[in-house]
Amino acid sequence: MKISTKGRYALRMLIDLALHQNEGYISLKDISERQDISKKYLEQIVPMLNRNGILRTNRGNHGGYMLAKAPSACTVGAVLRATEGNLAPVSCLDTPVNDCPRAGNCPTLFIWEGLNRAVSEYLDSITLQDILDRSAPNSGDLYCI
Repeated sequence: MKISTKGRYALRMLIDLALHQNEGYISLKDISERQDISKKYLEQIVPMLNRNGILRTNRGNHGGYMLAKAPSACTVGAVLRATEGNLAPVSCLDTPVNDCPRAGNCPTLFIWEGLNRAVSEYLDSITLQDILDRSAPNSGDLYCI
């Protein structure tokens, strides 16, 4: 499994929105400049995030984008599934029901199921808020006398 530029940029975009969530709707131009990502590329990512209920949009003069839910409710797993599709390591795990004719006697299936479970649990355990908390400058470590 390899996460594409689309998935990585979507995550950066959402982290930017989380950082600026108190500023209301944010324009793609502002995100593009801060993140050094092409505005055109962000425009391709937005529909995927909208479709999956991750972004809220507002058109017009003061339009832009904001998170549809709190950063603590948005997981990295949800973002990557919205942009990458299924995160399964093998095609037979792409759907909820494994319809591979060899599934019943596949000696390696347990490996792929375990890997899929580990990746999903890990990515679903990290929220945008976790990322913000971890990257906060001087997150309480600075002590002056």
